[in-house]
Amino acid sequence: MNKKNYALLSAFLFLYFFAQAMSISLLALWLKRTLGLTGAQTGVVFSANFIFAMASQPIYGFLSDKVGFRKTILWVIAALVMLSGAFFAFVYGPLLKSNILLGAALGGLYLGVTFIAGSYALESYVDRVGRKDGFEYSRARLWGSLGFAFAAFFSGRLYNIDPLINFSLASLAGLLLLPILAMTRIEGAADEQARSESLRPLDALAILKLPKFWGFMVLILGVTNLYLVFDQQFPAYYASQFADPKHGAAMFGYLNSAQIFVEAGMLFVAPFIVNRTGAKNGLLLAAAIMIFRITGSGLVEGPVAISAMKMLHSLELPILAVSIFRYIAAHFEARLASTLYLVGVSFGHSLGLAVLSPIVGKSYDLIGFPHTYLLIALGAALFWTASLFALSPTPASASKADPALKTALPDADLAKVD
Repeated sequence: MNKKNYALLSAFLFLYFFAQAMSISLLALWLKRTLGLTGAQTGVVFSANFIFAMASQPIYGFLSDKVGFRKTILWVIAALVMLSGAFFAFVYGPLLKSNILLGAALGGLYLGVTFIAGSYALESYVDRVGRKDGFEYSRARLWGSLGFAFAAFFSGRLYNIDPLINFSLASLAGLLLLPILAMTRIEGAADEQARSESLRPLDALAILKLPKFWGFMVLILGVTNLYLVFDQQFPAYYASQFADPKHGAAMFGYLNSAQIFVEAGMLFVAPFIVNRTGAKNGLLLAAAIMIFRITGSGLVEGPVAISAMKMLHSLELPILAVSIFRYIAAHFEARLASTLYLVGVSFGHSLGLAVLSPIVGKSYDLIGFPHTYLLIALGAALFWTASLFALSPTPASASKADPALKTALPDADLAKVD
């Protein structure tokens, strides 16, 4: 294993997700409590975030595959993170107060490219390097979870003092990304880099003709999208379980931190689980946990029970993340991995959330959180059932293999083992 690259990319992930947590983990609370937006207006803001993320994701994906191991995308992300404090303080907040549509559009462009599409591009790059340098993606990604957890532990308390503190700390983390990236030395083999540079837009578009791609999309566009739209305004619902909303915001920060520390541990364990289940069953298992959490959140009451539902996120996310990368590596061409991840997973999420966010936000205003959660769970269960048949079985030679050491297999080599 290339220990230096593993350590530096782990540090990059730690700081990036620290900045992400400080910037957007309490975004729903900031929009509602600090700026005074309604549930429907908050849904419009989230929708704009994902519309612009959606527009940038195919470009991110193609460019990531095109540049191969060059760090161009990471430099762009680091610079944007560094600007986050000034953006929230002097651009985003004032614009949302004066012109909700213009503020949502500009904020969607920045947040979509920096913290939504950007996170997927970063994760795809780390997975690519991990397969070359011999380390498991999830064991680098766990440092990102620890960074998010570290920020989340303080974010609620700092938010109650002044949200601008959170945004300033995000900028500081972005500044620290630059020297870490400068110290990182990543070089691919000449023939591998040449294959990446020869990639054409038509090669990337060809994935849209693959039945396996659309089978994969049934779960991504269905279950995981509904889960993400459920989770968007969950901090506001959680805070409402407390008599004092400020106390609820602080407690959500502590809970979020605890959840993500458990998630980090699960990211270490998840490869062993997915090795046993195969990528297809790993996806189905993670999706089943999502549906259970959505349903439970609509049925239980009180801070303790709602907190227990939130902790389920620490179980499903690591299994989902590992399963997605294993599924892509097993069923698709290796040089298109970033395009598949950014177009399939990231673009698919943004497309669904852009449509669903305002609808679900309005539903919260009309019938409340619990009833909306039960409707979301019903829709997710229907897509989960369809995914049983739509997902392709895990290849026999991929089900036990370390993804850091294998490449994608041709269709003729696939053997059904699920």
